[in-house]
Amino acid sequence: MKTNKRAVVTGGTRGIGLAIATKLKQDGHEVLITGTSENHSLNKEFIYKAANFSSLENIKEFAIFLHDFSPDILINNAGINKISKFNDVIPEDFLQIHQVNTTAPFYFCQAVLSNMKKNNWGRIINITSIWSKISKLGRAAYSVSKFGLDGMTAALAAEVAEHGILVNCVAPGFIETDLTKETLGENGMCEIAKQIPIKRLGKPEEIAAFVAWLVSEENSYISGQNLVIDGGFTRV
Repeated sequence: MKTNKRAVVTGGTRGIGLAIATKLKQDGHEVLITGTSENHSLNKEFIYKAANFSSLENIKEFAIFLHDFSPDILINNAGINKISKFNDVIPEDFLQIHQVNTTAPFYFCQAVLSNMKKNNWGRIINITSIWSKISKLGRAAYSVSKFGLDGMTAALAAEVAEHGILVNCVAPGFIETDLTKETLGENGMCEIAKQIPIKRLGKPEEIAAFVAWLVSEENSYISGQNLVIDGGFTRV
């Protein structure tokens, strides 16, 4: 079994996805990232593929590409969220959130399994969220999609364990990314930090370090889990 492996990180152009891709590359892996722009400056640092997962046709097209690319490591990180109360969620938004957050990872996992089974080795990480463990106002559609991703992970992990394939979710809490800053603002981030036992938001690099360990040879027994990294937020 080769030491340096081939990895795919969806939604890898910023935030947590970029941090994961960067860490995997530092660890010596060949890394492909996806983004929605046709051209991206990161194509000089990683293998880059433009991909939009908002339609089933696009998802199936990328799944075919994934099968042929044959990664040893798959990180399903791409995701979207639209904040609406339960009765205000419109069907179009509900379907789009599920298309990107749940349907796409399902097809992508299917696409990589045959080659992982052939190699008797594989690692799949589905990035969920603390909102796959708990929920709050305005997270109805998003929570449903992430709870579903957690359930899919558990089912898949049970099926493929005998083939040396480990499948887990990683559930970040409030992480200091550009998107978080845009959504919460500085004041909002300060208020959230007060509610976290560690008294700060997490860093993308902290998520990346844990993901990199989970997909390494050092992890040989953790599978089927939804592992929370939130500074203790969901435990108080």
